[in-house]
Amino acid sequence: MTRIDRFISEMLCMTRSQAQQAIRSGRVLINGSRCRPQDKADEDADTVSFDGREIKYNKYIGIMLNKPKGVICATKDRLSDTVSDLIPPELRRRDLFPAGRLDKDTTGFVFITNNGALAHDMLSPRHHTEKEYEVTLRDPLSDADKMRYEETVAAGMTIDGDEKCLPARIVFTDDPKFVHLVLCEGKFHQVKRMMHTLGNEVTELRRIRIGGVWLDDALCEGQCREMTAAEIEQICTKH
Repeated sequence: MTRIDRFISEMLCMTRSQAQQAIRSGRVLINGSRCRPQDKADEDADTVSFDGREIKYNKYIGIMLNKPKGVICATKDRLSDTVSDLIPPELRRRDLFPAGRLDKDTTGFVFITNNGALAHDMLSPRHHTEKEYEVTLRDPLSDADKMRYEETVAAGMTIDGDEKCLPARIVFTDDPKFVHLVLCEGKFHQVKRMMHTLGNEVTELRRIRIGGVWLDDALCEGQCREMTAAEIEQICTKH
């Protein structure tokens, strides 16, 4: 059982005082009846509604966001738009945060959650959670380049002279300027630094997979959706 003002505050990204005011104004119903801020709701049995819309209680939530360029992976920023700004009102929670970061000019899959333990597991190199990227390169790769890139990346390359990366995978395509790179860690600007060390530069970068979950093709850049329980279970697995 949870106090209804706390329930509404957590589920609708309100302050406790805002939730209490909404309850006193009759905007919140428990099983179709008006309630008081101190009343309690059974998260599993009771039906709670706000302005006629049913509000489901979820202790933890996972959101898949297709991040566009120019947006930063943060909850708040005074100068730039953040991934939190792109979450629609019906999914907003005060405790949501992006699990990991993409550069401001990188697009694609950002996992947003309020589950700190899951985020830690996903980000920890110990768990070897794969992140797959589409990489567009400045210079086309010859067959010799491909062999060198593959061997270097698979061996766990060193970037910036002394920073060792874990072994990774590079997958080539018919386009000599377009590859897939699969990492199981997330060092600062890692993909760009790896390609620079190999003598090339990244012109476009997009993350398309985390663990066993692929970015939903139906999501346009800037759009997001709540993830299913099955997807959340797959977020830390290998593909």
